[in-house]
Order: sequence, then structure tokens, then C-alpha cells
Amino acid sequence: MLTTTDTVPLTGPPDSAALRRAAAPLTVTVDDEVRARVTRGRRFFHTARHGNGSGGGDRRIYGATTGFGALAGFAGRADEADQCDNTLAHLGAGQGPDLPPGIVRAALLLRTSSLARGLSGVSVEVVERLAAMFATTFCPAVPRYGSVGASGDLIPLAYATQALRGRGHAYLDGRRMAAAAALAGAGLRPLALDGRDALALVNGTSVTTAATALARDAVRAAHRALTALTCLLADVLGCDPGFLDADLMRAYGHPGAVDVAARMRRTLTGTAPSGTRPLQEPYSIRCAPQLLGAAEDALRYVDGVVAADLGGVSDNPLFFPGGAEEGAAGDGTAAEGKVVHGGNFFGQPAAFAADVLASVTAQLGNLAERQLDLLVDPARNGGLPPMLATTPGTQHGLQGVQLATTAFVAEIRRAAAPAGMQSLPTNLHTQDVVPFGTQAALRSHDMAELLGLLCGSLALGLRQAVYVGARRPTAPRCVALLDALSGAVPPVDPDRPLDADVRAAADLLATPGLLATPGLLATSGSPATSAPPATGDRP
Repeated sequence: MLTTTDTVPLTGPPDSAALRRAAAPLTVTVDDEVRARVTRGRRFFHTARHGNGSGGGDRRIYGATTGFGALAGFAGRADEADQCDNTLAHLGAGQGPDLPPGIVRAALLLRTSSLARGLSGVSVEVVERLAAMFATTFCPAVPRYGSVGASGDLIPLAYATQALRGRGHAYLDGRRMAAAAALAGAGLRPLALDGRDALALVNGTSVTTAATALARDAVRAAHRALTALTCLLADVLGCDPGFLDADLMRAYGHPGAVDVAARMRRTLTGTAPSGTRPLQEPYSIRCAPQLLGAAEDALRYVDGVVAADLGGVSDNPLFFPGGAEEGAAGDGTAAEGKVVHGGNFFGQPAAFAADVLASVTAQLGNLAERQLDLLVDPARNGGLPPMLATTPGTQHGLQGVQLATTAFVAEIRRAAAPAGMQSLPTNLHTQDVVPFGTQAALRSHDMAELLGLLCGSLALGLRQAVYVGARRPTAPRCVALLDALSGAVPPVDPDRPLDADVRAAADLLATPGLLATPGLLATSGSPATSAPPATGDRP
């Protein structure tokens, strides 16, 4: 078994960095503040459900006293353990391959955080047992297909909940097995739940939010990488950096472009134009700050949605014990608490954000592919050999990589159609509009992985371009980036399979802190502290 290496408190909402770390064992802490608010919410739920000994307890509460979805007009099961089974059994209808464990564990961390807010009426034991799971490598096996993201991610979260009960399948140390065996191997006991606990575990957008947050982080990393690689491209080709002029950018008027151009100017500080380039560069260079800036503005919108979703409570109903603020009706019921039925499980914000993220990914991927195409074309790359091959004909350089990038871009474009506009009524028209946020989020997560490979392909091309005769960059920060790439990826001489090299370059570019601003590298771009060129590089 692996050991924990990090700690996440449940006092406040997790950030996306915590979601990424949840893929590996970590310590999730439940303090007295969390226990107190969860206990208070649980007591209020029991009072609303069963009464306080002096009457009451006849209030209708969705999922506790009723059936589910279109059958909410019918009574549920009287026994609370049976009501748990009633919640989960019919949701076992998912299909397809299992979701990546990193998404599943991130989603469960979000679900635990939401329940820890004390508004869902669950028991403290549920929160504590969920928190304990993260110290192990246990991960439920959750099929990809089945959620419409409307009443939360019902089907995927039902599979996760069933695995925590010892039913279905799960992973332990990366091996898929029966969930009961995985729990035993992890030293965990199966969860015992009542109907309220079970419904609270499935009735939220945690899978959608987790996938959107993880995809956003990956696209942001690719955006930083592509911004730096564009600077390296301009330096290697000897371009004049005038297209980044501060007055030009201020006249453009878009804050993202202003900020990206400023970052690029810092990266290109010290560059010496060759004086041999055309008056106006191709758009893939000259318009890069406008494109990357628009992407920055769009990503800031996604940042806001992700932050709100990470801190929100996606559940139905919600339980506000006495002392909560009065409802919109101002009916004075807050003093004794209220049960509110609503639609906080409706994942429309994340659906919109994930669709925006898909558009950003498509355009960033197109930019990376066009820049690589420029590099391998002797008519536009300043006279370098075709495909950056050392001896064209007997060697083929990046020909296979360029073919693959074309395929990556085509796949991204195919997947970029907005998912949030595909609403279909379901559940006897109880869910007559649905956001399809889960599809949008998972699709964006897949696209982000391809975008990272496109950045790795471009990085490999820049490393090879210098090897076959392009000038070494003149800006110190660009020198540092090239040397880091040279240390990670050998030159292509002779030809070899390059799939692992593309992944190595992509992983390097995604390394936290490597492309930190205001400097480019963790070394602040100083040539004296950057990695030496790879052995065998040409002068």
C-alpha cells in the first residue's frame, strides 16, 4: 500500500490542486468545526423527517419519504436502509469504459467537501468514512456513460457509492477487482447508509465539476506552454518582436492580449532579430498574442465557474437549521429551520464552461499544429531541411510526428461541438431540460490531453530545428527553455519512434513551476543555471 503525502482539510472547499493530488493517497481531515455543522444538519433532518417528540415529522421530503425523479409522487420505502437500496439499485445502468481513477477520486473529494458543509443532512460517520478512503489507493470503478448532469451525476456517483458499500468493482493499487475485496485490502469497512445519505452522495455535480476543473488546469498548462513555445519559435527564426509592442496591445483593448503580450515580451527580453525575416510574419506568429490573449480571457471565465462550483453545494433538497437566513419569500420560517427543494444539482454553469474550454482547446491546438507545420516546411522555415530531417530521403525527421498532429487536431475539432446545447427531455419530462455538463466536461478532459501532446510535438520540432541548423535562441529565457527540452529529448538522428519523446516533452512542459511567470523557468531563465545542451547536438 502507498502512504499519504499530503493533507487537505474539509473546513473549506478544495482547490483544483487538491483535486489533482487526490489521484494519489492523501490525508483528508475532519475537524470539530466540520463535525459540528454536519451534526447540526443531521439533527435538523431527523427532526424534519421524524418529528421532535411533540408532533411534526409529517413533512414530505424528497427521497426520504418519496420515490425518485418522475416517481416522486409515490411513497418511498418505510425502512431507511431499504430506501438506500431504492435510491441506488435503479441507477446501476451505466455503460462503457471506466472513468480515469483521477477523475473519480477528485469527484469523491468534491462530494465529501459538499457534504461537509452540513446542508445535506448526512451523518458525520459518512463524511469521516469518505475522508478515510483518501488515505488509501481505493477507487471505485465508474462507467463513463449514463449521466446527463441534470439531477447531478446520478449514475456515475451511484456506482461510486455502491463500491463504497462493497458492491460492484473498484481499483486498489491500480488493479481492478470486486469492490468488497478492494475495501478489505485497503482496510476500509463498507459504508452503511440510509436513504438520505445515499441520495446526498449521488445528487450532485461532482463528476462534472471535477472533470471540468482538471481539464481547465491541463488547458491552462498548455496555454502557458504554447505562449513560451511561441516565443522560442520567434527567437529561433529570428523574428522581430514588434508584434508584441505594448502600445499596439493597448490599442487592441483586450485585457488577456495585453497580459499575454507582456508575458511574451518578458520571455523575449534580450532577443536579437536576424533582420532577414519578412516585414510581416505569418499569423501563427504575428497574431499569436491576440489568439492567446482571447484564450486567456475565456479561461478567466472558466476559472470563475470552477471556483464557484468548488465552493458550492450541489444537492437536493438542502436542510437549513434554525438561524439560517430567511428564504426569498420572507415567511419567517428561518428561526425553526427550513427544508428547501430546488435545483442546485443542475450542472449548467459547468456545461457552459466546459464548452468554452473546448473552443479554447481547439484554437490552441490549431495554433500549435500550424506552428509545427511552419517549422517543417523549407519554404517557410528559413531554409531548414524538409521535415527537419538530418539527411532528407534517408532520414525523415518529424514527418510521422507532423502526420500525428494533423490527426490530433482533427480529433479535437470533431469533439469541439458544444455539448450543452444538446438538451433532451428525459425521466417522463421531469427533467425536461438537461445541461449535459458531464459530457461536456469529460469531452474537454479528453481534448486537453491531446492539446498537451500537440504542445509536446511542437516542442520536439523546436528542439530538432536548432539541431539541424536553426540559430540558437538569443533571449536568455528562450535559451533556458531550449536547454531544458534538449536535456529531456535527444535529437532525432537517426530516425526512431518518437511517441515517447512527444510525451516526454509534453510532461516537461506541464511540470509545475517550469513556465512560471514573470520568469520563464524556475531558474528565471539564467543561461548559467539552465541545463546543458544534449550530448551530440550540432554547433
